[in-house]
Amino acid sequence: MRRRHPRPPSTAPIEVVIESLSHEGRGVARIDGKTIFVDGALPGERVRARYLREHRRYDETVATEILEPAPTRVEPPCRHYGVCGGCSLQHLDHEAQLRHKEAILLEQLHHAGGIAPHSLLAPLTSPGEGYRQRGRLSARFLANKHRAQVGFRERRSNMITEITHCEVLHPRVGALMPDLSALVSSLSVADAVPQIELAVSEQDCGLVLRHVRSISSADHERLLAFETEHDVRFYLQPGGETTVVPLEPARPPVLSYRLEEFDVEIRFGPTDFTQVNFHINRQLVARVVELLNPDAQSQVLDLFCGLGNFSLPLARRAGNVTGVEGLAHLVAGARDNAARNGIDNAEFLVANLAREDLEEPFLQRPWGRILLDPPRIGALEVLTLLNHTGVQALVYVSCNPATLARDAALLVNEKGYVLDAAGVVDMFPHTSHVECLAKFTRQ
Repeated sequence: MRRRHPRPPSTAPIEVVIESLSHEGRGVARIDGKTIFVDGALPGERVRARYLREHRRYDETVATEILEPAPTRVEPPCRHYGVCGGCSLQHLDHEAQLRHKEAILLEQLHHAGGIAPHSLLAPLTSPGEGYRQRGRLSARFLANKHRAQVGFRERRSNMITEITHCEVLHPRVGALMPDLSALVSSLSVADAVPQIELAVSEQDCGLVLRHVRSISSADHERLLAFETEHDVRFYLQPGGETTVVPLEPARPPVLSYRLEEFDVEIRFGPTDFTQVNFHINRQLVARVVELLNPDAQSQVLDLFCGLGNFSLPLARRAGNVTGVEGLAHLVAGARDNAARNGIDNAEFLVANLAREDLEEPFLQRPWGRILLDPPRIGALEVLTLLNHTGVQALVYVSCNPATLARDAALLVNEKGYVLDAAGVVDMFPHTSHVECLAKFTRQ
């Protein structure tokens, strides 16, 4: 089949009235029945827009002038808004962002199986600035200018935005964009550094420098000097994630966060999965424990447990917790975290929870309470295989409302559950990303 390419855009501007907001945060209008997506526009607004791409069923445009602004419009806090590819909702009031994300969650639940929660959970919220403690910065060497750029990619482009300050990154990193660009530019491997991954903890700020050629001794000294000047710590990554090592192995950074309510400290590696927003994560852990409400007799199953973010706090309340995770190094980290916190009623197992033919003893055991925090693909396979008899509460934390809704349809329509409550978690303010959670009980 011949591939269709977008037609060259029209040069004539258009005026449209925005009817709604797409899941990606673009305004939606219609001209003669054809859908028009408008970057930077909000529902209720009349805007002037120019074409970016024309397709057979829809067109893509960008607002060039707001003729009649919506009451929910605000001034974006970031000077790079509209150019940088992140934070597409900065022009929308924060409360309106939450309502938009809640509407997406409810729409997906209804679409997947006519499901609606008996009650809505109040959103978990955080400040919209300085919240990202994890992230990945792109790097690119400009040979014609003999310098490197470090930052986020531009919207609809592979180019990197010339960022002077990022408002959503943790303050220890958000102001370092020009300095990081200058540092990479000074390295002998400037053209062989594709990314810098950041991991900010309560003690150290770790920066993982990906480099596809070996650094020189002079590069090593420059990185050490940068550490001293900016109070950060570097890791080197010459290959895959298993090759990550501290710049100074004799004094490795300490990466951890505390969950004070449960007297738990979670240690993590610079590339291990943790939630990007620690402020929200503390609230999320507390809410999950509250919804599951374990007691000293409770047997809890925590699927996709990672490093024990939920398992260990649950173990402070439950009789026993079993955490299951597909990545062996995360299970090893969870076991270390349990030992470090003096928790002996939590066990951790390695199992690929995405396998349709998975056969493990934990699948057939009776569980009083179940928690899931799967990746974007959801948890359909393991939910199909689990023994649901006797489950009193099942809590599902999701980073994708579409797969949560699909899995909710299985639980409600085939496994005898009721969707008691659902709500959104504002893990990524100013972005179109929707984090959510739901509580199910058996009929």
